[in-house]
Amino acid sequence: MISFISKKEINRGEEIKSQDLREGIFNLIKSDFPDFKKDSYISLDELNNYRRLYLSSLIVEEDGEINVLDRDVMNAIKNNSVLSENIEETIGEKLTTGQKLADKIATFGGSWTFILIFFIIIILWIGMNVWILATKSFDPYPFILLNLILSCVAAIQAPIIMMSQNRKEHKDRIRSENDYKVNLKAELEIKLLSEKIDHMLVHQNKKLLEIQQIQTDYLEDLMNEIKRK
Repeated sequence: MISFISKKEINRGEEIKSQDLREGIFNLIKSDFPDFKKDSYISLDELNNYRRLYLSSLIVEEDGEINVLDRDVMNAIKNNSVLSENIEETIGEKLTTGQKLADKIATFGGSWTFILIFFIIIILWIGMNVWILATKSFDPYPFILLNLILSCVAAIQAPIIMMSQNRKEHKDRIRSENDYKVNLKAELEIKLLSEKIDHMLVHQNKKLLEIQQIQTDYLEDLMNEIKRK
């Protein structure tokens, strides 16, 4: 059997007759090959390629346009690649010194260690100015210098924590986009798998029908032989 598309011989059991194709896939092939007819044959690999193209066209029809995420999914389907294999490299991109420092400060500033150390420093500060250096305190009550330092620490710490949180949100967004692409690719691959199973069932049913017809011919021959005897 010769393929209408590649004009090459098709391996036995992999020939697909065009009349068994879905209408959308048949029309897609016909758009590329106008002479493609209902009695033409293609190979299973060629059918799978056009199935992928057909799924891509369905995405375009549904969304009206192809966004970046859908384009990545379609490329992964066409190239049979794994979307999640490079996700950790994308998330763990090279950080600048400022980003690393911001992450460390944010991690330390949100820990019990920081809270305990800061609380001890405040107690010591108040104790030195109230009891130890009562006559010559460098920051007498109401501890204006201490309030100023606390305000400066809060003013510096807040934007640093926000920088770190923005980076974490960026990582979460990359993971969410990757999850969406993986789920979409899985859905499309399941559709492809369903198409392949349908084809296998049709092919097997045809084979079984041929076997039954041959068996029927044998039975008829036997009956005719018995009648003659």
